[in-house]
Amino acid sequence: MLNYILRRLAMMVPTIFGILLVSFIVIQFVPGGPVERMIAQLQGHGTEATSRFSGGGGDIAGGANMAQMTGQSSQYRGAQGLDPEFVKELEAMYGFDKPAYERFWIMIKNYLHFDLGESYYRDAGVIDLIIEKMPVSISLGLWSTLLIYFISIPLGIKKAVKDGQSFDIWTSAVIFIGYAIPSFLFAILLIILFAGGRYFDLFPLRGIISDNWSDFPWWKQALDYMWHMTLPVCAMVISGFASLTMLTKNSFLDEIGKQYVLTARAKGLSEKRVLYGHVFRNAMLIVIAGFPAAFMHIFFTGSLLIEVIFSLDGLGLLGYESIINRDYPVVLGTLYIYALIGLVVTLIRDIIYVLVDPRINFEASAT
Repeated sequence: MLNYILRRLAMMVPTIFGILLVSFIVIQFVPGGPVERMIAQLQGHGTEATSRFSGGGGDIAGGANMAQMTGQSSQYRGAQGLDPEFVKELEAMYGFDKPAYERFWIMIKNYLHFDLGESYYRDAGVIDLIIEKMPVSISLGLWSTLLIYFISIPLGIKKAVKDGQSFDIWTSAVIFIGYAIPSFLFAILLIILFAGGRYFDLFPLRGIISDNWSDFPWWKQALDYMWHMTLPVCAMVISGFASLTMLTKNSFLDEIGKQYVLTARAKGLSEKRVLYGHVFRNAMLIVIAGFPAAFMHIFFTGSLLIEVIFSLDGLGLLGYESIINRDYPVVLGTLYIYALIGLVVTLIRDIIYVLVDPRINFEASAT
């Protein structure tokens, strides 16, 4: 198993390199980059541009005003009438004065020691932004994933055992309703019911902790954190547990009908021993296989609308705003972190495979 883990760790390097290479190439063809956006601001919003670029290296906004009278052209859309020297200053400011391949290799070298660069618009380092936003995404992703699995697996097993009975029927109705309701719509319903929308004002609508959280004793800090996280996590769990519950049920039903289960029952083993001693480890393999995808979906993409609705400033919102604003260092930096976490989670899944079913030997299958 150790050799397999080492090989997987070694394979992470070319995998991440390929992800970054493809993403970097795609970004080069996306219109409306940071230089074009700043030219548009300088052309139409001189005050904003002046405040953004005043100091250090001269008054660029003033240079833009002078360049308006030159009548020279530029390769950038909307830059007609700007001095080419001024455009070159903008390119140098954003690092676009170098060829694309050179910028890529500089980025890779910096990423090796987790220097993810500086944001174009937020006046902060990318790694600092990720660290700042990480607690929100970790809170949403971790608690939602744990609750979904803790609810879905026992419920799915119970539905498989009670297949076709009244318990299975009415829980299926609840599950289908939960599956049909998007998480953002359920979030709005929770706000209307419990966050001062119309009926009760029991839960807060902003942040994951109160402003004076640091002044609380530890037990009150924990309660305050749980108080803030209740509604966002519930909104994410309601749409996530349905598919996993049905997957668990179907997986157990498929295993229960196999010959080895009939043999175990014929030997006089109790139903509980058959279910958890024989069926469980085989049925859970398909559930474990879906864990990385489910975790990554909840952790990054699934939380975007929830972050917006509950005013939670996390990685999902950061990535979305960075793409819209063409903040390329933040886009590539967060993608780099996402890829690392995804590969590590996949490796953890394989280790759990072996713990659940020791018969699995990845080293033998890799040879």
